[in-house]
Amino acid sequence: MPRTINASLSTRPAPDTEAFPFEKERRRTLVSRPSVSDSVFRSVAFAAGGITVAIMLAVGVFLSIRASDALGVAGFSFLTEQEWSPESQSFGIASVLFGTITIALIAMCVAVPLALGTALLISEVAQGRLRSTLVTLVDLMAAVPSVVFGLWGVFFLQANVIPVASWISTYFGWIPFFRVSDASGDALTDASAFTSSAFIAGIVVGLMVVPTQTSVMREAFSQAPIGEREAAFALGSTRWGMIQAVVLPFGRGGIIGGTMLGLGRALGETIAVYMIISPIFTINWQLLKTGSNSVSALIALRYGESSAFGLSALMAAGLVLFLLTLVINFTASSIVARSRSGAESD
Repeated sequence: MPRTINASLSTRPAPDTEAFPFEKERRRTLVSRPSVSDSVFRSVAFAAGGITVAIMLAVGVFLSIRASDALGVAGFSFLTEQEWSPESQSFGIASVLFGTITIALIAMCVAVPLALGTALLISEVAQGRLRSTLVTLVDLMAAVPSVVFGLWGVFFLQANVIPVASWISTYFGWIPFFRVSDASGDALTDASAFTSSAFIAGIVVGLMVVPTQTSVMREAFSQAPIGEREAAFALGSTRWGMIQAVVLPFGRGGIIGGTMLGLGRALGETIAVYMIISPIFTINWQLLKTGSNSVSALIALRYGESSAFGLSALMAAGLVLFLLTLVINFTASSIVARSRSGAESD
C-alpha cells in the first residue's frame, strides 16, 4: 500500500501554467532601487573623494608651476648639486635629500621594533583594562605636537644620547657610517662633535611615528583568524609559537604598510628636525657627527629670507619631497588594503 501511494505521488503531473495563469503572476523581478538616503550618501562620498584628489592634484600643479623657473635654470643638476645658493645660480638638493633619507631610515630602525613589539603586546598579551589603557596611551602619544618632541630632543635626549653615540663611535668606528673624524681623518672624541646629528634627529622622529605604525600593525594582527589561533594552541603550540605561525604571517601586509606609512611621515617631519640638527649643505656620511639637513627643514629655514627665485628653488625642493612622499603613501595604502582584505603580501 505505501508503494502505491509513493508511485501515485511520483507520477503526479506538474501544474500547467496555461491552465493556471496566476502562476505567471507570482514570478517577480527583483530590481534594486536605492533609497534617497543611499543616493545622498553615495553622492557625498564621491564628492569627498573627488575633492580630495582635486586638492592633491592642485598642490602638485601649484608646486610645479612655482618651481618651473628654478628647474629651468638648474635642470637635472638640481638632484646632484650639494650647494644651496640660488642667488649665484648654483643650487641643488643632493645634500638635503641625502639628509632627509638618512634621518628617515634611522627613524625606521628605531620605530619599527618598538611599534611591532607594542602592537603584539596590545593584540596578543594585554587583556581587558590594560589593553584599553595601552591603546589610549598610544593614541595620546600620536597627539603630542612636533614642537614638544623637538624641545624634548634638544634639552633632554641629546645630552643622554651623546655618551651612547661616543661609545658607538669608539667601538664601531671601523664602520664608515659610525666613524666620527675631522677633515684629516683623526677621530673626534669631544662631546660637541656628537651634538645636532642625524642620529639624534632620527631617534626623535622615530618616536614620533611609533603610534602610526603601531595602530596599523595592531589592526592587522587583530584580524588573524581565531580558528587558526585555536588550532595552533590545540597542536601544543606556545603563545609565541602561535604568533610566529599565525599572527605574523597574516599581518605581514600590515607590518609592511605601517612601516611605509611611518616612513612617509618621517620624510616630511619639519619642526622637530629643524630644532635639533645643525644645517649643512654637504653630504655627511658620518651619522653620529654634528651636521645634517632635510628638505622640510631647509624650506622652514630659508622661506622667510629668500628672493623670488629663491622661493622658486624652495618650491622645487618641496615638489621633489611631495612626489617622494606621494609614492610611498600610495604604495603603503595599497599594501594595507590588501592586508585588511585578508590577502597576503608577498
